[in-house]
Amino acid sequence: MKKVLVLGATGSIGTSTLDIIRNMKDDFSVAGVTANSNQSKLTELEKEFGCKSSLTKDEGIDGIKRLIDATKPDIVVNGIAGSAGLLPSKIVLDSKIDLALANKETVVMAWPLIKKLADSNDTNIIPVDSEHSAVFCLINQCQKKNVSEIIITASGGPFRNYSKEQLEKVTLSDALKHPTWNMGQKITIDSATLANKGLEVIEATRLFDMDTDHVKVVVHPQSLVHSIVRTNDGMLYAQISDPDMKHPIFQSLVYPENKSNYLKPFDLFDHELNFYKPRYEDFPMLSYAYSAAEKNGGYTIAFNAANEVAVDAFVNSKIGFLDIAKITEKVLEKDFTATPSDFEQVFEIDRLARKYAGECL
Repeated sequence: MKKVLVLGATGSIGTSTLDIIRNMKDDFSVAGVTANSNQSKLTELEKEFGCKSSLTKDEGIDGIKRLIDATKPDIVVNGIAGSAGLLPSKIVLDSKIDLALANKETVVMAWPLIKKLADSNDTNIIPVDSEHSAVFCLINQCQKKNVSEIIITASGGPFRNYSKEQLEKVTLSDALKHPTWNMGQKITIDSATLANKGLEVIEATRLFDMDTDHVKVVVHPQSLVHSIVRTNDGMLYAQISDPDMKHPIFQSLVYPENKSNYLKPFDLFDHELNFYKPRYEDFPMLSYAYSAAEKNGGYTIAFNAANEVAVDAFVNSKIGFLDIAKITEKVLEKDFTATPSDFEQVFEIDRLARKYAGECL
């Protein structure tokens, strides 16, 4: 039986992880749970699963470290949203424990440092994002040496068919109506701007050691094909499943095995699969992410930080929907060529980019 520690247990990733464990008690147990602020739910989970917990708003990073030391899990699922998830990832790898990673910022902000840490401690980082989980599985099947291109699918969000004029009038309520996925507020807005897909492009270049020319995005409104790889002979191989995060989470929990489970198998009948080119001009966040990935240095950190500040401003009615991209563009015009050599420098670049974004506001 595998002991699982769930960071961000009350969020969408954490909730799905606990549902898997609830339905597969012979395979998994909950070693511990954390949440940022929902103490009542945390207490409820602690009682249900007979595990330890930590409220990170009060206990911070030290609470996570103490929880890891006390519970000694076999794997940790990091479902914490935003840049707050970076240091928890570091702590897990410092503790020589496998990391099921749903936190994009860990890769976007500090991948060279995180990868070095994982390698030195002989620990696995298994991606949980549906797209990267799909690529991870496909590359394991096809072998990395045979893969020439990664194609990440994007739903296109709720505004896929909106004109430029319509985008100017988008409200927060509109942006939170994702057509296929049920996710948290920040990632749902990122999906609407395609910033989320931009972050995933950055992740893919790093997780799978591919340059930006060989990582492509295709809009696929049905969200059934989660990613595609092209092999050297030109053939395409896709992973297909219903849009349910339990599938990639389960894959991360059982890696490197492939096990049967309680989840409903995908039915091929009565589905349409459509694919379209992204509209880079109307959704420029995707272009900015590609540019940040190409420049490297601290640009990917700045892209993430500027976007977080801008999204928060949009949520609080301080700016319009299209201003998210404008603020990010302005921040990326600054000089972020220096490559951080430690985590302190990562957070210094993050603070600087947030300062510039605040000035733009």
